[in-house]
Amino acid sequence: MAARVAEEAASGGTEAAVGSTACPAPARPFVLVATILASAMAFIDANVVNIALPAIQRDLGAGFAAVQWVVNAYALLLGGLILIGGAAGDRFGRKRIFLLGIALFGLSSLACALAPTAGTLIAARAAQGLGAALLVPQSLAIIAATFPKAVRGHAIGIWAGASAITTSMGPPLGGILVDLLDWRAVFWVNLPFSAAALWFAARHIAESRNAGASGSLDWPGAVLAITAFGALTVGLTLFSDAGGPVWPALALLAVAAGALVLFLRVEATAPSPLVPLALFADRAFAAANLLTLFLYGALRGIMFLLPFELIARRGLSAIEVGLTLLPVGLMIGLVSRRSGAWADRHGPARLLVAGSLLVGGAAAVLAVQIGAFVPGIALPVAMLACGMALVVAPLTTAVMNAAADDRVGAASGINNAASRIAGLLSVAVLGSIAGMIYFGQVDGAGLAHAGLRFGVLPAPGEADRAVLEAAFDTAYAAAMAAAAVLGVLAALVAHRHLRPAPGGGA
Repeated sequence: MAARVAEEAASGGTEAAVGSTACPAPARPFVLVATILASAMAFIDANVVNIALPAIQRDLGAGFAAVQWVVNAYALLLGGLILIGGAAGDRFGRKRIFLLGIALFGLSSLACALAPTAGTLIAARAAQGLGAALLVPQSLAIIAATFPKAVRGHAIGIWAGASAITTSMGPPLGGILVDLLDWRAVFWVNLPFSAAALWFAARHIAESRNAGASGSLDWPGAVLAITAFGALTVGLTLFSDAGGPVWPALALLAVAAGALVLFLRVEATAPSPLVPLALFADRAFAAANLLTLFLYGALRGIMFLLPFELIARRGLSAIEVGLTLLPVGLMIGLVSRRSGAWADRHGPARLLVAGSLLVGGAAAVLAVQIGAFVPGIALPVAMLACGMALVVAPLTTAVMNAAADDRVGAASGINNAASRIAGLLSVAVLGSIAGMIYFGQVDGAGLAHAGLRFGVLPAPGEADRAVLEAAFDTAYAAAMAAAAVLGVLAALVAHRHLRPAPGGGA
């Protein structure tokens, strides 16, 4: 986790020096506190909301497509704009953009907590994603600009370790808040974090920018990227709606294809592109990002669907779900340093293959739906945790090693964006698979769709419980099987394209 969160914070895509500030030594610990608090909000929010989804669905009467968008609205804006957020900090001042991102994240969290409908919650989540896209890239850049080289590594290590711990605590924290209060508390908790981060940042962070950054930001590329992935996600999500016409989904997929073609043309000619396409000429870099799409697609799909199984079908409380998922973050935080060191000595390929197969195997075990908790849930969660712990640092190593020294910032940013987009598409695709199968089986049983929502089952013994539970089981198993396929594809990419060459290197 430390390796991944460090990569995420460095994902502004800048390739020039971070610049320097006149920040006095006594202020540096407070700068570290500000960056940790702000990063913790964004990292925790990406995990904690999944625990609250079943409660959100019940309370707001949201359909399954709306629940998907509670997750995807955040991921779309964060993944689509994180590169331009980093570039904006380089040009206009990292402190300025950092403060703007924190304020926007805090205000949109308030809007989430007060949301009366699913639609307003989705809009507020999109605003949260925009705030995160502004603040996350600045965190590590501000630390690098504040701390001298002699102590910079130590500061980054403290930041990464604190980020790993706070991120791993997201699921149990979400469960406690949902069970003891309600799902809105998941967003209320961001307000004191944002207020404290704003106070420390405003008082102690000195402004810095990249003196070499020039030219306009690649807004056309950013707009086209959001259009392409947004239309693709909406189109895929529409397939999970029951009884609706197919042509709107197909039309949106066509819009996505057209926007993607235009995006590639713009990036090929832009003076400061968000995505320098020349990086993909390196086979190892292209393969590492393809692996990222498959692997993080499997991870995000599992983490999206598993709470529905645990709460709706197995009857666990939100706190129990959070504790069940706690090992994933903890294992990544504990093992990433060692797996990264092993990858430095022996190359990342073997760990990437093994970790991807463990993630795919975890999804396969979950698809079987073994009744007993230890073999059916605890074992695959442990497999998932071990698999990701083996992969996170070596994947970062593979991406960084594939890029020239003057392009590592762009390479890191692209890979982080790829992991975000992978989650976005995975929730849309696997959610659509689950929704289509669920409502198709409901149709086959002759039940009306009115009032039915995926993942919300009647109490045991109530009418239609057996039919709806059987439909849920079939849909859930199919979606988890698809996640297992993604894990296997990631392993195949690592085995085929990231093996050490006979003379060394990838």
